[in-house]
Order: sequence, then structure tokens, then C-alpha cells
Amino acid sequence: MARFGVLSVAVLLGLQAALLVSGFDPSPLQDFCVAVDEPKSAVFVNGKFCKDPKLVNAEDFLFQGLNIPGNTNNKQGSNVTLINVDRIPGLNTLGISLARLDYAPYGLNPPHTHPRGTEILVVVEGSLLVGFVTSNPDNKLFTKVLYKGDVFVFPIGLIHFQFNVGHGPALAFAGLSSQNPGTITIANAVFGSKPPISLDVLTKAFQVDEKVIEALQMQFKA
Repeated sequence: MARFGVLSVAVLLGLQAALLVSGFDPSPLQDFCVAVDEPKSAVFVNGKFCKDPKLVNAEDFLFQGLNIPGNTNNKQGSNVTLINVDRIPGLNTLGISLARLDYAPYGLNPPHTHPRGTEILVVVEGSLLVGFVTSNPDNKLFTKVLYKGDVFVFPIGLIHFQFNVGHGPALAFAGLSSQNPGTITIANAVFGSKPPISLDVLTKAFQVDEKVIEALQMQFKA
């Protein structure tokens, strides 16, 4: 795993950059605020209760297992292992998170947005076609094929994607400028909402026959 050393540094630098540009999580008012679900003897900050600092330990800042590949045996052929405040309580109020992204050959991380965070991604293995689309009215696509060691940034809130264009598996890591950046997968949100969006709305929006919309809704029905 010696080859992983340089790229690990790149990931850490990316995470540091994401932290520096974060303007969406409130600034910390103390050294840390380890998130707990139990409010007993706790303080409420940034949507989470803070653990009594006297009870905080190193495990509150630790996650183990990011070296384990995610399961890509699904329709998209991809897997995102997100390490946010729910996985590391010590991230609370720090405005940063991390993700491991695994791709099977020709696997896709489908078009999606992060409403609360900018993403910086580094490719560790394989090659990825990535891109993002600007907001209306331009809807301009910025796209690039990335190779091992390449880094790409997806601005906050914009639709983006990654597609494995190689013949073998691909691996990337991403830093996000929020402790809980959120994810909205476009197709799931539009065709898999609960309850479903009206057929009249979707047929007019996409200018297609109702049967097309019904077929798409069936694909994303839980």
C-alpha cells in the first residue's frame, strides 16, 4: 500500500481546502462538540447535542474501515461510503466530511447534488469521466476524464456525476465542506418521490408521453 501514501496526502490536502472554504456550517465556538443523541448533561449546538467534554474520548473522533471496498453489486455499479457527523460524532461543528467512492467497471455515481457542501475528489485507482452542470439559464457542462492522482472540484449545489470509463474497478476519495452535506440523486427525487409527483407535471416538464413517465416511476419505486 506504499503507493497509497502520496494520494493520502492529496486527500488530506483536499480536506483541508474544503474546511478552509466552508461557509455553511456555523463556526465552532469551542474546541469540539461531540454529537450525542442523549441530551442528558449535554448542550445543544448546530442541531446536535454536545457530549460533556469530560466524557469525550479518542473514539469520538475515529472511524475505522475506510480501506474496505464498498459493495458495487447494484444497478448503478457504484457505492459511496460517507463519513459524516453520523459516523464520526467529533465532526460536529467542524464543517467537513469524507467519502470513499467505489466503482465497478462502467459503474456510475448518477447525477446528484450536495445542497450543503462543495466536493473535492481525488482518483486513487482507475479512470473516471466526471462533470457538473451550471445553473439556469446556461446549463453549461464542465467535464473531464480523470486518471490516478487527478483532482476535480464540484461546486456546492450543482448537479454532478462520475462514470467509470475504464475496464477495471475504480476508486476515489472526496472531501466535502460540511459535516452533513446531504445528497439529492436527481432521478430518484423526480421519479421516486413519496408520494409520486403528478403525471401531468412530469409529462409537461419532460415533454414525453405518460407511459414513459410511468415506466420511469416504476424503475425508482421503492
